[in-house]
Amino acid sequence: MEEFDDSEKLSLHVGEDERGKRLDHLLAKHFPDISRSRIKALIVKGQVRIDNAVVAAPAHRLRQSDGLVEMSVPAAVAVQLVGQDLPLDILFEDEHLIIINKAAGMVVHPAPGHPDGTLVNALLHHCGESLLGIGGERRPGIVHRLDKDTSGVMVVAKHQAAHEGLSALFAAHDLERVYQAVLWGAPSPTEGVVEGAIGRDRMNRKKMAVDLKHGKEAVTHYRVLRHLGLGAALVACRLETGRTHQIRVHMSAIGHSLLGDPLYGRASPARRSRFDESQQKVIAEFPRQALHAAVLGFVHPIEKTFIRFESEIPADMKNLLDALS
Repeated sequence: MEEFDDSEKLSLHVGEDERGKRLDHLLAKHFPDISRSRIKALIVKGQVRIDNAVVAAPAHRLRQSDGLVEMSVPAAVAVQLVGQDLPLDILFEDEHLIIINKAAGMVVHPAPGHPDGTLVNALLHHCGESLLGIGGERRPGIVHRLDKDTSGVMVVAKHQAAHEGLSALFAAHDLERVYQAVLWGAPSPTEGVVEGAIGRDRMNRKKMAVDLKHGKEAVTHYRVLRHLGLGAALVACRLETGRTHQIRVHMSAIGHSLLGDPLYGRASPARRSRFDESQQKVIAEFPRQALHAAVLGFVHPIEKTFIRFESEIPADMKNLLDALS
């Protein structure tokens, strides 16, 4: 375990009404500026003490005898963002914003495990350092994001006013966003609406889930575009809201998860049996969730005119569709 050092020291006294609560929940309540995942990591690393004794279990229940809780938070390491000459598929660009057709496999911004090689690094090379600081130190210009393995249309702000205008549009859900997804089975009816608040899955923090009590409102409109034999379908999903993993969670919730989805995409043997061996091989080798951001339309935050961009399904999804048809 790590010893306390010259890091920032945070402390609190356990209140009577907090006895019996989990240690990680207590710390998250008192220090909301620190993420739950960060708090859990600090506890596991031995950076939290109760009455001067290290407690390395995030699920530790506070006892009647517990008094002073201390947490040592190491200073944040500055992230040095640098431009990298990476390929960009630019659909549109002016002095205010840039529209990108993101490739599957590209991470949007640096994060643990992906310090570089991201869309942000590519944008810094393309746009120059003027992008730095727009909307946040680690995510310059980024207003929304696509999952690493989701392809398609994204908009990025090139200055602060554009960032604020785009952020307001996303906050108000005042955009046209249509995705195309390949689902296990075909929803019935072939056109409908899925409404179900989405929040963090309580059993697996890497996942999201329908959580009507604690989640945020989420609405997805879907329409079957094409049946792929008896076991799959190409579906258009229009977002009325924009929650993390929204389409993946909603489609899974109605029993039609996305092909290739590593978190939500399990299929029953019965559904798999509806494809022949060669088709099953193609499905097994498809490397990502079959999801593509096909349309993005919105009022330009500076010019105030409506603009709309479309992106064709990429080659890997086309090959999947051809194999299943």
